Amino acid sequence: MWQWLPDPSRGYSVRGVYAMLTTQENSQAGHDVDLIWHKQVLLKVSIFAWWLLRDRHPTKSNLVTCGVLDSEVCLCVSGCGRLEDARHLFLSCSWFGSIWPLLRSWIAFDGVDHYNISDHFTQFTYYTGGLKLRRSFLLLV
Repeated sequence: MWQWLPDPSRGYSVRGVYAMLTTQENSQAGHDVDLIWHKQVLLKVSIFAWWLLRDRHPTKSNLVTCGVLDSEVCLCVSGCGRLEDARHLFLSCSWFGSIWPLLRSWIAFDGVDHYNISDHFTQFTYYTGGLKLRRSFLLLV
């Protein structure tokens, strides 16, 4: 049985979801929502970033937590042998996470490798400085 936990008596409603999202404490309080929902970013990219910052992607770790997968199959799809969660998959995996140093080198951006998704997001949004065109480009990245 599926049950909407924030309001089990009345069930799911768009108004209920809106109220829940606008009244609860934001765990990503340091992040400017306007940067995620930037007008130059495609909607599907904004949704992807929103899910990523809230650890809502269907990684194997999240699917095990929800009871969709057995805990025996929660290792990274790259074959590295580590638990597949969002932090590992997007930042620290030797296969997939290796793209960030290459990207920073390509765009000539001095930065460090973060192993925390919100710190990684902050690096590309708040430490951009410089020309307005460069700042817009890094916000898109």
